[in-house]
Amino acid sequence: MLASMRVLVTGGAGFIGRYCVRYLLNNTNCHVCNLDSLTYAADLSRLSSISANPRYRFVHASTADAKLVAGVLEAFQPQVVINLAAETHVDNSIAQSRAAIASNVMGTHVLLDACRLYWQGLSPTAQRAFRFHQVSTDEVFGDYADTGEVANELSAYRPSSPYSASKAAADHLVRAWHRTYGLPVLLSTASNNYGPGLHAEKLMPMVIKRAIVGETIGLYGNGLQERDWLYVEDHIAAIMTIITGGEVGHTYVVSTGSRVTNKALVHNICALLDEFVPRDYRYAELVQNVPDRPGHDQIYATDSRSTRQLGWQPATTLPQGLRNTVHTYLREGGLLA
Repeated sequence: MLASMRVLVTGGAGFIGRYCVRYLLNNTNCHVCNLDSLTYAADLSRLSSISANPRYRFVHASTADAKLVAGVLEAFQPQVVINLAAETHVDNSIAQSRAAIASNVMGTHVLLDACRLYWQGLSPTAQRAFRFHQVSTDEVFGDYADTGEVANELSAYRPSSPYSASKAAADHLVRAWHRTYGLPVLLSTASNNYGPGLHAEKLMPMVIKRAIVGETIGLYGNGLQERDWLYVEDHIAAIMTIITGGEVGHTYVVSTGSRVTNKALVHNICALLDEFVPRDYRYAELVQNVPDRPGHDQIYATDSRSTRQLGWQPATTLPQGLRNTVHTYLREGGLLA
């Protein structure tokens, strides 16, 4: 299905978006339009290798700009829209929720309605082929510790933070646009993404950066919160599998099914740093517990059977992905050859 289609990727200069854009250009004959507002978390320089590709175009715009989004849809004529535009940092959403609501809720609403109007103007054949893929997070399902139930595509939403609440609201809008207007949508919820190029505010690069300069590494609460870590390239493979084989209107869960505590993850990173950039002390000595984040979920646990039944399997184990992530960060920082 994606062999030579026109794909609009929103948020394509963000972490997951860049991997998505590169995959489409390097592994298919698709034409790709990357629409991104270039907030602080974007990094367009990491797409420099494909910037001259004749099948690629970039548009600097927000998904909340209705007129501009409508113009892009009309000019580019996409057959697939992948919505990756989002504010994703939980701490930022707690400190100031406005940006998360504006991007994740209002931006999705404007994009959805623009896609609805565009889709309604297509021929019946083109309408049937069109897909709007909403990429969401496992955080919408809330804390496993509260219920003891592993979440799946039919589970109720129980978001805890302004970030996860804004993503839950966006998902509900997507479902409503399918039910009310018939827009062909797909949804996927993914666990924590990681890999080379992750923004500095996220846990893994934060740990690496602070460790290398000898600063204290803060660990929320007791550090026993459990997370499922999904290598970003595996997530992109899942998105492509869902778009090509998923059933319109359905939600698909993407996760590895293997959880690790934040404390264990941080100590694993420190052990890799001990190996790659040894010092006269152990990096784990820098780890200190700090007051927990408000509303901090203890465990995210999801069942990815819905996506695996389409033929997807994660290809990268956490030890493999973590080693590559740490090594690449150090190499890019000039600390390794």
